[in-house]
Order: sequence, then C-alpha cells, then structure tokens
Amino acid sequence: MSEELSSQSAASAWSRVWPLLLLTLLWQVVALQAHSRVLPTPVAVFEVLVNELMSGELLFHLGKTMARVTISFCLAMLLGVALGILMGRSRRWDRALDSLLILGLNIPALVTTILCFIWFGLSESAAILAVVLNKIPMVAINLREGARAVDGQLMEVAQVYRLGRSKRFFMVYLPQLYPYLFSSARNGLALIWKIVLVVELLGRSDGVGFQIGSFFHFFDITSILAYTLAFSAVIFLLEALLLRPLENRLNRWRL
Repeated sequence: MSEELSSQSAASAWSRVWPLLLLTLLWQVVALQAHSRVLPTPVAVFEVLVNELMSGELLFHLGKTMARVTISFCLAMLLGVALGILMGRSRRWDRALDSLLILGLNIPALVTTILCFIWFGLSESAAILAVVLNKIPMVAINLREGARAVDGQLMEVAQVYRLGRSKRFFMVYLPQLYPYLFSSARNGLALIWKIVLVVELLGRSDGVGFQIGSFFHFFDITSILAYTLAFSAVIFLLEALLLRPLENRLNRWRL
C-alpha cells in the first residue's frame, strides 16, 4: 500500500514538472534561434540568478518582498474571511456591503496604490494597506458564497447534540468552508505578490519590484527574468510544501 502511494505521489509530481521542463526547452530553442538580447537563454538567466544569489542582493530584496507578501496576505485573509462570513450569514449586511465589494473589485490596483501613497506617504504601512485593500474584496466574495452553501442540516444536527458555539464553528461550520478558503488563498497569493511588485516599483526603495524597475531602466532583460524566476520558485515551494499538504490534510473528512 505504501509503495502504491509513493508511486502515485511520484507520478503526480512528475505530471506537474514536465510541462515546466518542456517550456524551458522551448524557451532555449527559441532564444537560440532569435539570438536577441531581448530574449536571453535560460542558461544566461540562471547564471545571473546564481550571481545575484551569491552576492546577497537577491536574498535581501526577496526577503523584503516576501515579508510584505506575508503581512498583506494574512491581514487580507483574516479581514476578507470575516467579512465574507458576515455577508453570507446576514442578508442585511450582504445588501449593505455588496455595492462596496463590487466597487473594490473593479478599482484598479494601480489607482489604490497611488492614492494610498498620496494620502499616507511613501511608507511601509501605506504599501501594506494598498495591497490589503486590493485583496479583501476577492476573499470576501468567495467566502460569502461558501457561507451561503453551508449545509444547514449539519448545523441543526450539531445543535441537537448540544455542541457549543465554538465547537459548532470549528468542527462543523468551518470545515465546509475549506474549499473556498484554499481557493481564496491560492488566488490571493498569486494576486498579492503581483500587487506587491507594483507597490515596490512605485513607492519603495527595496524589494523585487524595485529591482525589476531598476533593471528596466537599463533594459536588463536577463536580470528581470532572473528575479522573476526566483520569486516564482518561492511560490512553487509554498504551494508544494505548505498549501497542498495542508489542503489535503484538512479535507480528509470529505473522502
């Protein structure tokens, strides 16, 4: 049984890796054929990546960006989940806040970022606020739909068995929201790091976004791709080592 599970795990990992290898091979072939400085080869990008890593520049700026991503992600998830559950459980709150959510979903992240920097200055708190404001509406929308889809009969059974409020919430109510939580987490992580790069480009003096902006001024495509690959690798590791195992563990009750 254990051998079968390990073989399935290896097959699953390979099915996720081979498209990336194929894309890298295609990139190498096209870059060699084009022979242009605007499309460096993967080998050249990897060399720059290693040099930046050894110098410490990559780790410094990557650390700054990851700190902003982590803080923004946690705040946006907490506030968005609470808001979504509130709207899903109360029609009155849903009607009152629905137009604000629609507005928040459709205001461009660039506009929110610029306004936060103008109103609150080029500070770290303004940068975090801009990212959080852009993320909250999407989380709230997802969790509102999840709260509406909660099985009322299960909640009634929990009440019949006289479970306390906290137990009903954590043992019966919250597990039904896990698919919506992880969907919001995945989409939010992809969205937040993009917004963080924009925020760093516009108003910070460190981070991956700041570095990419600097490389753009020198038309350094190789370094831009190197920093992009480094951050993408971190996101892949978070997905493989944290999000997917946690999702599988918490959703075992559905099997």
